[in-house]
Amino acid sequence: MRRSAARALQAVAFDAIGTRYGEAFPAKNGQLAAGRRLLDELAPGDRVLDIGCGTGDPTVRQLAEAGMAVTAIDLSDGMLSLARRTLPGAAAYHRMDLYDLSTDRAESAWGVPELGPAGARSFAAATAFFSLIMLPQQEIRVALGRIRKLLRPGGLLVLGLVEADLDDCPMVFLDQQLRISGFLREELATALHRVGFTVEQLNGRPYAPACTALPPEEQLFLHCRRTN
Repeated sequence: MRRSAARALQAVAFDAIGTRYGEAFPAKNGQLAAGRRLLDELAPGDRVLDIGCGTGDPTVRQLAEAGMAVTAIDLSDGMLSLARRTLPGAAAYHRMDLYDLSTDRAESAWGVPELGPAGARSFAAATAFFSLIMLPQQEIRVALGRIRKLLRPGGLLVLGLVEADLDDCPMVFLDQQLRISGFLREELATALHRVGFTVEQLNGRPYAPACTALPPEEQLFLHCRRTN
């Protein structure tokens, strides 16, 4: 299946999942703690990109309440509609495939030129909580390099991923067919180093979803800095 078709199917799946995502993963302690550490290094008005914002909770809300200038992207129209309704004005929301960040497609396909080559080095930080897992491993590596280009030198990247040796594996998630990837923590740290990030902190947290149909998982939260 072509990647464009596969990504479109994933977007439709998350349109259908909607608010059930938050119901399955109600506790966000790890994500909120990662956000607090990030905010300790930022100043009000700094530009922050939230990649895969979902409904906007908790990260868009957390960033906006701290006075950040938030840009938020997601591929799911349904998720963006929920975010705009729940948190109107908290961010500049855009529908966009995260894989197209820093490329000409940011403007030609999505109408967001400030997230293409013109946006190089314009963000103080970026967050990506459990959005990269929807890409195959090699595309995750490429996407990390593209995110780096949007960050100013010394800019920060905060990631949330699931620790697992998985590459584009099919799974049923809340009655929807998805494809999921993950890394073991050492492999992830190596991938980040190779595209120009220093991993300053990596925390693992066991997590049991509220939905009993979903297995427990090990969540990884990483605080990274663009090295130059």
